[in-house]
Amino acid sequence: MALFDLPLDELRAYRSASPEPAGFDPFWARTLAEARGHDLDAVFTRVPTGLATLETYDVTFSGFGGHRVKGWLVLPAGTTEPLPLLVEFIGYGGGRGLAHTHLLWASAGFAHFVMDTRGQGSGWSAGATPDPVGSAPSSPGFLTRGIEDPQDFYYRRVFTDAVRAVEAARSHRLTDAARTAVTGVSQGGGITLAVAGLVPDLVGVAPDVPFLCDFRRAATITDALPYREIGRYLSVHRDRGERVFETLSYFDGVHFAARATAPALFSTALEDEVCPPSTVFAAYNSYAVSDRHIEVYDFNGHDGGGPFQQVSQLRWFAERLGAVPADGTAAN
Repeated sequence: MALFDLPLDELRAYRSASPEPAGFDPFWARTLAEARGHDLDAVFTRVPTGLATLETYDVTFSGFGGHRVKGWLVLPAGTTEPLPLLVEFIGYGGGRGLAHTHLLWASAGFAHFVMDTRGQGSGWSAGATPDPVGSAPSSPGFLTRGIEDPQDFYYRRVFTDAVRAVEAARSHRLTDAARTAVTGVSQGGGITLAVAGLVPDLVGVAPDVPFLCDFRRAATITDALPYREIGRYLSVHRDRGERVFETLSYFDGVHFAARATAPALFSTALEDEVCPPSTVFAAYNSYAVSDRHIEVYDFNGHDGGGPFQQVSQLRWFAERLGAVPADGTAAN
């Protein structure tokens, strides 16, 4: 399709009009304190994969509400000393998948932790974590589950799981907690931004075509799912608009970006109808750290940069985490 959002020069200056709720910080402080009231109890079990160069562990830890959340930890085979840690979050509808499918980051010399997303994993890759919390009526998908109250909203549970996933990954003896970065594509990018705003001691953040940003603009500029779920919900619940957007303001990547403390590498694509570029730039332009960069892919949709972005990320993470970059030379 042709370009549909703002011109690039306007995107680089765009600021979200989404107001930050007055109780944003206390809300998240209470939420995380409640989660940490449950024992993390991270369990790592080695699993056979048939891969000679990598070792994989099936992981279970306690997330929101003490609910047990799954993940994978993938290490280069024969690892004996702690490695820089890269925690990854998964795109909408997907789960952690099968153990042998996560090859890139451990092959580059990182300890790679993949968090399963509760209740998802039947769209394009399998998941293994249920969401035991119910909600009021919602539009099909996940974006409107509990959308009329921040306490009940689905992503309160997911973002809390993600913070606890970082803590679980750091608890393994072969991960270096002082060299921890986070990344993800689409929904995974939105979760990445939430973690960037909630975990203060990361060394790198790489949200790729991130979802869950600038909700009100997203809901009115694109007909594509998942943002269209908001419009479908409000087309039925026609008097709930302000309540819905008030809830969403507690989960907006724009507000998490404003609290970030680590360098960041973003990406966006100018033909992306799923995560419109203005919504990505809304988070990028609010990002609190001056050491940030955004890769712009002019003629791509929600695939973004794909393998080209991975090349950029390999080099960028190597510089910040100290692993070996894509060209094989040692990082400074």
